[in-house]
Amino acid sequence: MSEDSGRRARAAIPLLLVALLALLAPGCRVVESGTPQDAPPSAAATRNKHAKPSGRRPGVVNIETEQTLNGTRAAGTGIVLTASGLVLTNNHVIQGATAIKGTDVDNRRGYTAQVVGYDRAGDIAVIRLSGATRLKAAAFASAEGVEVGDTVTAVGNAGGKGGTPTVVTGRVTALEQSVTARDDSNGTSERLAGLIETNAPIRPGDSGGPLLDTSGKVIGINTAASAGFSVKDAEQRKDHRGYAIPSDRALEVARQIQRGEASSTVHIGPTAMLGVKVRPNGRSPGALVAELVPGSPPRPPGSPSGASSSPSATPPSTPRPPSRP
Repeated sequence: MSEDSGRRARAAIPLLLVALLALLAPGCRVVESGTPQDAPPSAAATRNKHAKPSGRRPGVVNIETEQTLNGTRAAGTGIVLTASGLVLTNNHVIQGATAIKGTDVDNRRGYTAQVVGYDRAGDIAVIRLSGATRLKAAAFASAEGVEVGDTVTAVGNAGGKGGTPTVVTGRVTALEQSVTARDDSNGTSERLAGLIETNAPIRPGDSGGPLLDTSGKVIGINTAASAGFSVKDAEQRKDHRGYAIPSDRALEVARQIQRGEASSTVHIGPTAMLGVKVRPNGRSPGALVAELVPGSPPRPPGSPSGASSSPSATPPSTPRPPSRP
């Protein structure tokens, strides 16, 4: 959804980063034969330190999510994997969402979307746009040939405004970076490693969007950006740093999800959600149910199996914050 040149494999100074999820309000097993349009194994042959940045290429989706229990809306970005509507994005973009909408910016059509699977530890998710056909898939290149100094372009739904994606440029400033990303919507954080660092001004809402090489191929998935200070020395920093998950790693997880292969880190199916909001029960043990999400597993006492409940007049407590793995 957070959201300095260095050498390859150097240890990164611990940084506090903002996850790139833009808050807009106070914010079955599936196997598909289609595969992403992969480029040759290395991007080195097309790299040019003095090449002009690429513009936006096909395969970008604006994502909007809603969390019914806490009444928040959020926005992020996705990358089209297949013409039939599989889309790659960050897990933190769709985590905890009760409703997801994706708008393909090439045909300008909006689709409801469902989560196919996700990897919390790697911050990768795949969603499906319902009823989508003949979408223009993004082209991918391996990130193995990327070097410090390469020109890159970041594309995304900056600010959650929708419409035509924003396009910003910069250079790769470091590789194999390890950072701690914080989600300002709920205060949770996660440790991410092996990232591409760039000075392209990536903004909230760009989460899940593509980082492109000079030929317009996806070499990374935007996932976080610097908050402007270092945790280690607390000194204010004026330079901007964005971070992207290398394309090779993201595609490996996406293909595993497409095959329906669950593992210790990869979950197949929608994000788990009980659908209950609770409030304190005074000094008595336990908690009181304050609200149920319509259509979710829980049901009020005395109601028939499968029935749902509308929100009661009881003032809700502070909802359980969605996790930001």
